[in-house]
Amino acid sequence: MPSPTSPASGTRPHNLARVLRLVHEEGAQSRAALTERTGLNRSTIADLVGELVRRGLVDERVPDVPGRVGRPSPVVTASARVVAIAVNPEVDAIEIAAVGLDRSILVRERLPNESLPTPKAVAGVIAERIAAWRADALADGRIEAVGIAVPGLVRASDGVVRNAPHLDWVDVPLAELVRAAADVTVAVDNDATLGAIAEHRYGAGRGIDDLVYLNGGASGIGGGLIIRGFPVTGAGGYAGEFGQNRPRITDDADRRTADGVLEAEVSRRLLLDVAGLDQADDDTLDRELTASDSSEVEAEVTRQAHVLASALANAVNVLNPSVIVLGGFLATLADLQGERLAADVAALAMTESAEGLEIRPAALGADRLLIGAAELAFAELLTDPGGHV
Repeated sequence: MPSPTSPASGTRPHNLARVLRLVHEEGAQSRAALTERTGLNRSTIADLVGELVRRGLVDERVPDVPGRVGRPSPVVTASARVVAIAVNPEVDAIEIAAVGLDRSILVRERLPNESLPTPKAVAGVIAERIAAWRADALADGRIEAVGIAVPGLVRASDGVVRNAPHLDWVDVPLAELVRAAADVTVAVDNDATLGAIAEHRYGAGRGIDDLVYLNGGASGIGGGLIIRGFPVTGAGGYAGEFGQNRPRITDDADRRTADGVLEAEVSRRLLLDVAGLDQADDDTLDRELTASDSSEVEAEVTRQAHVLASALANAVNVLNPSVIVLGGFLATLADLQGERLAADVAALAMTESAEGLEIRPAALGADRLLIGAAELAFAELLTDPGGHV
């Protein structure tokens, strides 16, 4: 997505950004393909690619095509050596990864928490892992920035976490803390907002202009919106807090709290409990729920999907998306109860608003928030590659 401060169309900085974004978002491209996609002539593309190579942002190679007559067009790829550090601090664990500009995940770790992580502790973990990776997996890499996906309300302009209730963080200058600890550029945003961007660019929402994304994590449920192809975050950047809405529950047997919000009724913790797990990552929880033949597990999965449907129907009535993407444990509910979930949403939403609606599990799986955080970290570089050394 172009930044409001992107270089003017048709200028050299603008064209450098176009070429770099193409190979970053679309993958390897031949020079001939770049010429066709951009409408620029071959000599201009060669010049732009040459500069990006000199800056270490792309690699170029001549493909070996057996039997081909003539010299094939060189293939351009984003460099895996230009790296974003992507972080998702949660109540149960801190996930951290190094993501290449080619979108490859070079290294990742999930570090379980013994207690709620403090902002200072998270900053320390990030600094320690960066130092360790620079001496090992990233010895040949160049760290561009750190992107942090936080389960809470974030003022993205300065990286202040206004309120992450499950982490017990209020008005935390997280970007400043990490910058001081690790001596790197830092950007922070809401986890579901970044998940929506990742799924829109590379996952289940690719090619979809109007979508609603709901993220189900250890801290509850958050949401992100893509409207007419662009992320929409609201006046303060806090839009999409679907987990704080109260779903319509007509059957008291479906209720777990007296007057609970969605994330209290549709809960990862309740699913872990019924599956007999203390802690688990998304993939482990998904495997346990999918393989279970317990009637108690089936009943809880069915109940949560039914309650979730009422919240999704409200979103359909208000926003009229063409696709709803569900991430985290909500993707498991979609996989296990897909037909019933779709039927319940259709029954509760206005008929016209639900026409053609698709409900899809997140395609990026456990990578979605890390890929979104990496996109945040790369945003400035992709907007103005000529301004980076």
